[in-house]
Amino acid sequence: MTNGTKTPTGFNRRDFLKSTASVAATAALFSSIKAAFPGGAHAAGAGVEVKGTKLGYIALTDAAALIVAKEKGLFDKYGLPEMEILKQASWGATRDNMALGTKANGIDGAHLLRPKTHLYSTGAVMANKQPLPMYTLLNLNEDCQGISVSNEYKDLAIGKDSSPLKAAFAKKKAEGKELTAAMTFPGGTHDLWIRYWLAAGGIDPDNDIKTIVVPPPQMVANMKVGNMDCFCVGEPWNEQLVNQGIGYTATTTGEIWFNHPEKVLGMRADWVDANPNATLAIMAAVMEAQMWCDKMENKQELAEIVGKRQWFNVPVADIIGRLKGDINYGNGRTAAGTNLYMKFWGKGGTVSRPWKSLDSWFITENIRWGKFAPDTDIKALVDKTNRSDLWDAAAKLAGVTDAAKGDSRGVETFFDGMKFDPADPMAYLKALKIKRAAV
Repeated sequence: MTNGTKTPTGFNRRDFLKSTASVAATAALFSSIKAAFPGGAHAAGAGVEVKGTKLGYIALTDAAALIVAKEKGLFDKYGLPEMEILKQASWGATRDNMALGTKANGIDGAHLLRPKTHLYSTGAVMANKQPLPMYTLLNLNEDCQGISVSNEYKDLAIGKDSSPLKAAFAKKKAEGKELTAAMTFPGGTHDLWIRYWLAAGGIDPDNDIKTIVVPPPQMVANMKVGNMDCFCVGEPWNEQLVNQGIGYTATTTGEIWFNHPEKVLGMRADWVDANPNATLAIMAAVMEAQMWCDKMENKQELAEIVGKRQWFNVPVADIIGRLKGDINYGNGRTAAGTNLYMKFWGKGGTVSRPWKSLDSWFITENIRWGKFAPDTDIKALVDKTNRSDLWDAAAKLAGVTDAAKGDSRGVETFFDGMKFDPADPMAYLKALKIKRAAV
């Protein structure tokens, strides 16, 4: 964390003061919600600035709340009959369409890997490093991603401990063969999960193996033809891999960090600032969908909805198991009724709330691997992009009476014993043995 005299990557003091002013403006907006929506949620259309916009999604189970909000008419309920939920070919395509915005036939928001809000806003992954100001509005889900390995390593029975792969990788490398670990977007959640897992086992993800980018729906096909040794992706692709007998799941990400955040609803800051009431309506509709998705009795219907041709075009059998916490790891290992199922809402929206402390971890990990400079002002970047204030307002609009409060979940603990204190991220970074950052 830098001191107050330094400027964060991609932000200056003026930007930060604008962010503070924006929070104050939102407080005024919050107090006027009843005036904007005098008839409650069902009359929300009277206060929205537009009838809808375009949101993107990738064919991953954690996009479910956006799809359910559309299928169940929840956007219509909040006065947004023209909402479009559009499939994106890859996370790179999502980025490019977000940069265009709907004014240039792109999208104004999406189901996003959580760090993408920071990566876009700073320009770190944008064309010509041009910043695209973004807001994280709510967290869409927790857990239920996976790290899978090729059947080439079937005899090693790899689990949470990746260290047995170190010697196997060294042997393969000595034979002149290429080693690859696939993830879905540089600096995104899957990149960070597989890097953490490899590094915890003493494997340097930059020097001992090559990391490559593969779109989620293409993971299984690429593993089948031998293009990778291991990969990290969301569901249903790990389960499909197992069902096709191509590889096995070493660990779910919930076993690496239980109740970890994953995808978010992120939107262009300029669209949100221009359409504050419509933003709250979108959020309230998605929140209601999250509540529905979280109920175990709805899991079968949920799998049937997202599995449809127009959404994922994936068999229900490849979706339903891990959605319920029934995990077939492959390689003869199964676990039924676990707590590793995908979480969408939680008590009072503890899953949905975009805790700022969790953003701090993602930024710190991207400092670890060289995506951000070591002197990045983590707090300023989080405050600039995380709109937990809007979450409070949308939760009230959605009728949530026991809404989660605050901006920190406290100290987080990982499977290898590492702890992350959001009040001192640099202490965590210094304690990590394998990293790119010189701290």
